Amino acid sequence: MTTENRKPKTENDFKCGHVALIGLPNVGKSTLLNKLVGEKLAITSPKPQTTRHRLLGIVNRPGAQLLYLDTPGVLEPKGPLNQSLVQAALSALAAADVVVWLVEHRPPDPQDRVLLPHLQQLSQPLVVAINKIDLISKPKLLPLMEAYHQLFPQAPVIPVSALLGDGLPELEAEIIKLLPPAPPIYAEDQVTEQTERFLATELIRERLLHHLGEEMPYAVAVDLEEFDESRRPELVRVRAVIYVERQSQKGIVIGKKGHLLKTVGQEARTEMEDLLGCRVFLELWVKVWKNWRKDPRALRLLGYQT
Repeated sequence: MTTENRKPKTENDFKCGHVALIGLPNVGKSTLLNKLVGEKLAITSPKPQTTRHRLLGIVNRPGAQLLYLDTPGVLEPKGPLNQSLVQAALSALAAADVVVWLVEHRPPDPQDRVLLPHLQQLSQPLVVAINKIDLISKPKLLPLMEAYHQLFPQAPVIPVSALLGDGLPELEAEIIKLLPPAPPIYAEDQVTEQTERFLATELIRERLLHHLGEEMPYAVAVDLEEFDESRRPELVRVRAVIYVERQSQKGIVIGKKGHLLKTVGQEARTEMEDLLGCRVFLELWVKVWKNWRKDPRALRLLGYQT
């Protein structure tokens, strides 16, 4: 056996960078983030505007650390809240080393007109991921891939199913090829930089999204007033306020004889106990903050504006 002159691996061989997951609402960005990280970090729902904050998920692979940024869906912004959400998504493009444009199993759509100009001006490498391929036949997939290849000839086009995990190893391999050489930023056992307080707030909002009708979720926000860990690991006490915009919405969130609010609380508490690894005492209140989505002070308080 001959000995070859090989350079030993150094820090220069390691890759690390931010990967922005961007696209229209409901294309599966949060589901993709959770599947890639292997843990539930982002809440999911079939309702638009589920993701309201940029969320970091950290994935460690041999020789690479991938810092995935889940972002709000990008549509034509209407109103101060939507403008803040779109700005949060677009700002992720500036912070990213690689951009993954996640699309559904359909050709480019007029709704993409807000995002497309930003993608066409990117200096960073782009990967196009066609999601939900489990819902279409293979003969329909090749023309879709060709349509996106024509739009971005230099970008790899990867078919995936974020729900089932199909195509994700191929997607991640393409991303790692494009990451810059850099040392890891986070510890190997860290999966996010978000606090438990933030994740607990999102769990409450997820259960509200699940139980409320089509229009109500847009008018609902959650603010944690107390996150008391003084008795941890036996117990964590959480008190949260659910804000709505009108008195009639307050009644809907509470439900008949308080049933809906009680159900939301029970389900959110169970998920919090899984997240925190201890018992949780959860107290929920519903308050009216008139037109909070148009109120700059409310948007700042709730973390939608800086």
